Amino acid sequence: MKAVQDFQPALAGAGDLAAIARIVRSAARDVTGAQGATFVLRENENCFYADEDAIAPLWKGQRFPLTACISGWAMLHDETAIVPDIETDPRIPIEAYRTTFVRSLVMVPVGSPPVAAIGAYWSRTGTPPADRVATLEHLAQLTAEAVTRVGFNDAPWAPNFRYALDRDTA
Repeated sequence: MKAVQDFQPALAGAGDLAAIARIVRSAARDVTGAQGATFVLRENENCFYADEDAIAPLWKGQRFPLTACISGWAMLHDETAIVPDIETDPRIPIEAYRTTFVRSLVMVPVGSPPVAAIGAYWSRTGTPPADRVATLEHLAQLTAEAVTRVGFNDAPWAPNFRYALDRDTA
């Protein structure tokens, strides 16, 4: 596994949100040893699964209400969500997960207030080691700095896309 510091120069040099998403999705998987990782953006009252790096397709390009997914929970509560078993956690919309390889996960908010989240997924149940959670939280801090630097004006995923941060500053 690589260290978060290995990705810091790439994040610092990323010129737009799409580049940040590509870096983060790979970095999250690398630094945690997860079988999958995702970068999720807050889009007003929705979560937009902007990018992913996983052993099988998950939710890239899809939108879910903030109140209906774990990434939304992490952003709304500004708190890391650790889910050792997706079958037993009430925050998990189980029908969305049953057809995937995901059995456990960590979702960390990005920014304060959160404008995004980074998720890491494993194919086995269990609580990830505390150092992996801390590493993912460190990656989220670096990601927040990069997102703050580039802003949300590039909107690469959809025309007229309005991010949560735009709403607060418009």
